[in-house]
Amino acid sequence: MNKEFFSILDEIVPNPQCTLEYSRDYELLIATVLSAQCTDERVNKVTKVLFEKYDIFALAKLKPEDIIDIIRPCGNMNKKSKYIVDIAKKLVSEYNGQVPNNREFLESLPGVGRKTANVVLGNIYNEPTFAVDTHVERVSKRLGLAASNDDVLTVENKLMQIFPKEKWIYLHHQLLLFGRHTCLSRNPLCQSCKMKKYCKKMDA
Repeated sequence: MNKEFFSILDEIVPNPQCTLEYSRDYELLIATVLSAQCTDERVNKVTKVLFEKYDIFALAKLKPEDIIDIIRPCGNMNKKSKYIVDIAKKLVSEYNGQVPNNREFLESLPGVGRKTANVVLGNIYNEPTFAVDTHVERVSKRLGLAASNDDVLTVENKLMQIFPKEKWIYLHHQLLLFGRHTCLSRNPLCQSCKMKKYCKKMDA
């Protein structure tokens, strides 16, 4: 990828960072699980209440119904409340409440898939990962970085082949925020977008 691509993206999304708020490793893990089909802004409001009331050891002693009303604004509260309690139990019983640098363990947790594991490993341990959520997937396909019929894992592999490893985490945040604020799913801001010269959607 040429230097212009990076410079334009840097101009649109300078200094990108994770928008989920957390102060402990398990808080990011749980917040990422809650973020499925939910905005980060809403998740941050929910986790502020949740983590002020319970730490990981307290969560491990609860029943899902104990936190269901707190989780409710994130949607799928029955599943998500159970995921959180079960995650807490496993973290406490197997790692004394710490989130390990262990992809296999993370992906064995309820509600945790490859994308969530990538987010946690990248942000907590600075492991070179390229998390692909719906925004990153959409942007990648529109910019011709992946084919329109590629599945999520194929998109991830292509991005890792195109971009240098040291940029993966940074670019994940950039492409995510670019998709969230400019390259929207519906009514993308194409006419004012500085990346439109690379966009396959504009060619269609």
